[in-house]
Amino acid sequence: MKEQDYIIENSVSVLKVEVVDLLKKLIQTPSFSKEENATCTLIDSFLKEKGIATNKKLNNVWCANKYFDPAKPTILLNSHHDTVKPNPAYTNDPFNAFVESGKLFGLGSNDAGGPLMALLATFIYFYDKHNLKYNFIFAATAEEEISGKNGVACILNELTKIDFAIVGEPTQMQMAIAEKGLMVLDCKVFGKAGHAAREEGENAIYKSLNYINWFNTFKFPKKSEALGEIKMSVTVIKAGEQHNVVPALCEFTVDVRTTDAYTNEEVLEIIKQYVDCEITPRSFRLQPSSISKDHPFVMEGLKLNRTTYGSPTTSDQALMPWPSLKMGPGDSARSHSANEFIYINEIEEAIDIYIAILKKLN
Repeated sequence: MKEQDYIIENSVSVLKVEVVDLLKKLIQTPSFSKEENATCTLIDSFLKEKGIATNKKLNNVWCANKYFDPAKPTILLNSHHDTVKPNPAYTNDPFNAFVESGKLFGLGSNDAGGPLMALLATFIYFYDKHNLKYNFIFAATAEEEISGKNGVACILNELTKIDFAIVGEPTQMQMAIAEKGLMVLDCKVFGKAGHAAREEGENAIYKSLNYINWFNTFKFPKKSEALGEIKMSVTVIKAGEQHNVVPALCEFTVDVRTTDAYTNEEVLEIIKQYVDCEITPRSFRLQPSSISKDHPFVMEGLKLNRTTYGSPTTSDQALMPWPSLKMGPGDSARSHSANEFIYINEIEEAIDIYIAILKKLN
């Protein structure tokens, strides 16, 4: 092994130890969505101890590589440091970071502490490299678990032009090249009140049944190659106040998982062609996303035996207006589960894979 290669390999080994130690501190520090100030400080301090200048806004912290060149394209490395509340079925202390049989246990270890730390180590590896073809920005952001407006959404305009983003989520280091969007619809169907014992009134529940059945059976004309069909589910329904009164109002909520075949706005327009009740979308902001299989990062990932797939779940990727993919260590099946954990070697392997792919691009 050449001396330079030994130095690089040794520095990566040190980074792996350092970010796992930082992850343990993050686990021990509660960081529920909207309450991430303490973990934001920990990450900010870690970067500053490395001599890296940082930017902060609310509970978001980000930084750029040392030799940032505005003339070059920029890659964003992003993941979140907020967590959900602990699953009631926990038997471990969710804030006790401990290692057993190679597993690091603790709330947020898998979602998304492991991915966040792997991207942090990758950023530091490239931080002071000369003559890179790409700039790098690392961003540890808040409120991902609630799709909050004070997370990555509030710093998008603070960042330079981004050409591509890696969003760190537990994907077993496979490449989610498409991700479903989310649109929640609140629907109201109006009838006419009357006495249930007489032939009077117009039952809003019965009127709603046709619409509810339509949401259950309708197939959109276009189907996404990576994500399949749009999924619509009626998940909440409310009607009536007492047993002997025909209800004049039925309200129901529809969870719509959109694909990259349509924008959320286009999906709503199609729905309105068939459903003539009152429909109010809560937001259009969580859009579906996708990236070409021919993107250089994807192609290099395939060479390292990474696979591609479409993700049915949403992440901060839905808020990003530039090409992106979701990729990180850990397993989404462990997210939000009791006794959450991530294998330490998953984090270590992720760092190696990120670096290997990005070195090919540079």
